[in-house]
Parts: sequence; structure tokens; C-alpha cells
Amino acid sequence: MYLDLVERGITAFPGAVELVSKCREAGLLLAVASSADRIKIEANLRKIGLPWNSWNTVVTAEDVRDTKPAPDIFLAAASHLGVMPADCCVVEDAPNGIASAKAAGMKCVAVAHTFASDRLTAADLVRPSLVQITVADLTYTSGHWEETRCH
Repeated sequence: MYLDLVERGITAFPGAVELVSKCREAGLLLAVASSADRIKIEANLRKIGLPWNSWNTVVTAEDVRDTKPAPDIFLAAASHLGVMPADCCVVEDAPNGIASAKAAGMKCVAVAHTFASDRLTAADLVRPSLVQITVADLTYTSGHWEETRCH
């Protein structure tokens, strides 16, 4: 039933496909780290035009013991990418996801399309939509700008 709903109505958030493309062009490693199960994630990614092979790794709720707001899912993604958590930047749209990223020791850019900006203030940076996120936003770590990994 869920897969039927996906086929009929899901679309990418504005700027999502373009942001992934820009990150790829910049040579960033990309991961999906979602509290959803693998079947839902795969269906969603395929439908919005960012299939499984668009990512260096995909970590699902099935891959970790504790999901968001625990840091497990983001720590697993960093491990799969072979990078330190401090060198990762998470793009999130929910307070639990931001809490998870921060607990993992990662930078976090929040997007205010699911929750209002005032609910996302724990993030390092808040943008109104994915369209406004730049590669530079995602490469700010350890207090200075550098080439890093984006999540």
C-alpha cells in the first residue's frame, strides 16, 4: 500500500536533485541516513530521481539499534563513508534529526520545510529550503571552511 502511495504522489523537495548533483560535482561523499525502513527509502529515492546508486552509502533504521534522536544512524553513515563525524555535515528537516546529528558530533544544516525555523535553532545553520543551501554551507566544519563530506 505504501509503495502505491509513493508511485502516485511523492515528489522531491525543490532543490534536492540539484543539491545532490552539486555535491557530487564538488567531490563530496553522500549518504542517506533515515529512520525509515529500506523498502520505503528505496521507493522514495527512486521516485524522486535519486536512486540508491546516487549515494555512497544508505543507512536505514534496520541497520542500527537506536534511531533518531540517538546518534547511531549518523555515526554508522560516517563509518561506512570512512570519515570522522566531525568532518560530516548533516542536512535535516526535523528537531530529532538535528539532535541526532549534534549528538554524533556533526555539523547540521536545517531546512525549514517541515518545521518552522524557530523549531530548528539547534542546527548550525537554518535555510528556508534546499534551494538556498550551497556546497559552501555543507563544507563548514571545525570552525573554518574546508572541503569535507556532506550527508
